[in-house]
Amino acid sequence: MGGTDPVGGAITVPLAGGGLHLEPLRVDHAAEMAGVLADPLLYTVIGGEPPTVGELRARYAGQLRGPVDPDEEWHTWVVRDGDDGPLVGFVQATLTRGGSTAELAWVVGVPWQGRGLAGRAAALVLAHLRGRAVREVHAYVRPGHRASERVAERLGMVRTAVQVDGETRWRLVLRP
Repeated sequence: MGGTDPVGGAITVPLAGGGLHLEPLRVDHAAEMAGVLADPLLYTVIGGEPPTVGELRARYAGQLRGPVDPDEEWHTWVVRDGDDGPLVGFVQATLTRGGSTAELAWVVGVPWQGRGLAGRAAALVLAHLRGRAVREVHAYVRPGHRASERVAERLGMVRTAVQVDGETRWRLVLRP
């Protein structure tokens, strides 16, 4: 987002606003993010289990290599509360169809939930996507997960009837 790197991948740019700083993902975020993602309660909604630092390093290295599909563009930001505050979660945007469609996802660690951080972070990414050729944004939310449903609603997304892997697709048309 904002150019390409020397090997042809898209660059993820830093974003800031609403008291948050979204930093492009780096492998060295793994140690701090392992703590953010450590509470088993988080996985009652998203499935899985807390990752180790080593697992996150490997996952982040793979994400930073980018997608195999040349029609995809991956962007991940870690969310920092304030200028030099702790990491509290992450936001991801996957662009497809020549960058015209984006899939948006957000996760905030349990200790920081309920403070509007996911909504503010997702709104920063959405504002960034509006500045690109993105025409439509989707998010997938587990039915009944009210916190994420509220984030989607505040972003202006509308629940659809589409279900994928037990999650409901939410949709926002930016440009017809």
